[in-house]
Amino acid sequence: MNKALKYNISLVGAAMFCMVMLISSCTTDPNSPGVEYMPDMYRSPSYETYSANPVFKDSMTAQLPVAGTITRGEWPATASIVNALPYAYPNNLDGYIAAGEEVKSPIQKTETTSAEGKAIYEKMCMHCHGKEGQGDGQLIETGKFPPPPAYNGPALKELPEGKMFHTITYGKGLMGSHASQLTKEERWKVIHYIQELQKL
Repeated sequence: MNKALKYNISLVGAAMFCMVMLISSCTTDPNSPGVEYMPDMYRSPSYETYSANPVFKDSMTAQLPVAGTITRGEWPATASIVNALPYAYPNNLDGYIAAGEEVKSPIQKTETTSAEGKAIYEKMCMHCHGKEGQGDGQLIETGKFPPPPAYNGPALKELPEGKMFHTITYGKGLMGSHASQLTKEERWKVIHYIQELQKL
């Protein structure tokens, strides 16, 4: 068999292969992608959140971050690395007292941080604590919950900022934790604004 004939047979074979592939990928369904080569590579299967993980048998599909994980971008570049570390005070009375004595705001208090804190306060705190921190928010007016103490009242007027941070982080009494809703920086900005309400 001469080279020209071999070449022609190869060419015809390649053309037929391409034609078969083209025809096999055609479909009348406009939403169908046709024949897919290794579809799991680009169309990954969806698993139900918190269902059993088919890869790791003793775990769930959605996992909590490792204890002590620091959220990426949680702190501005100017913040001290010490303040970016995980919050070291435990959720108990000893931790609350120690935070009051040792924890200080790493963010300089300015009109801007207080204004940003006010905006966060109005979204996250005002419904219970009230517009001026008097414990008369809309949720309290329903009569279903007891009012929190006023920020400028005897219980909270001299409350150290470390105890405020501890309370926002873990929650206290009927107030739940806001650590999953507010970054550390946002918590400090709210505290800067609360300190203004303490002076009213």
